Amino acid sequence: MAMLSNLDLIRRVRLFSMLTPEQAQIIADSVSKRRFKRGEVVVEQGTQPQSLYILLNGRARVLTADRRGREVIMAVLEAGDHVGEMSLIDGELASATVRCEQPTDMLVLGRTEFARCLPEAGSLAAGILKGLVARLRNADRQIESLALLDVYGRVARTLLDMAEEVEGRRIVKGRVSRQDMAKVVGASREMVSRVMKDLEERGQIETQEDGSVVLKTIESALDLGAEDE
Repeated sequence: MAMLSNLDLIRRVRLFSMLTPEQAQIIADSVSKRRFKRGEVVVEQGTQPQSLYILLNGRARVLTADRRGREVIMAVLEAGDHVGEMSLIDGELASATVRCEQPTDMLVLGRTEFARCLPEAGSLAAGILKGLVARLRNADRQIESLALLDVYGRVARTLLDMAEEVEGRRIVKGRVSRQDMAKVVGASREMVSRVMKDLEERGQIETQEDGSVVLKTIESALDLGAEDE
């Protein structure tokens, strides 16, 4: 059986199905093929991926971990799936680790070559694309919180996400609605109120007269919120 060319492989990937023949050839000339061993890390959480990876075969897991090293599986990737594009689009660090479950062949497209495929910077399409990536990142964080943190941790993380830096202090401006917070963290309004009160008594947050919240040592609540196995 003859070996498939990069162009033949490109034509089999859903991500590139809408490319013109000329565009497909440009991508084919730019990709390389790499085999990853079982257990090998393709992308590591907290690092800056430099390439787009497209699975040709095999299987890989997308995992996220808390500060205690406990993991939750976000997705399972198979042939035709791709990873690394979010960081290449928004320039942020990888929000999850990708680890191969078995020997896996992938096409690798570098950052520079990938950027040539994106909409022109400043265009509406580019703005929408970055907005979609931001929504995906928020969704990933929500899934991670629900899987790895109890109500304390989820409230703490939500407050951190809402906070702004003001004169060296982190502040959640405006009155924090316990009802809205409850809907975000997946708990009752009463439970959120108890957690907020407890955080205040611990000195981790401080509620101002206008209802805004100053975050002090809120990060330690993430560790309090990590449930023991």
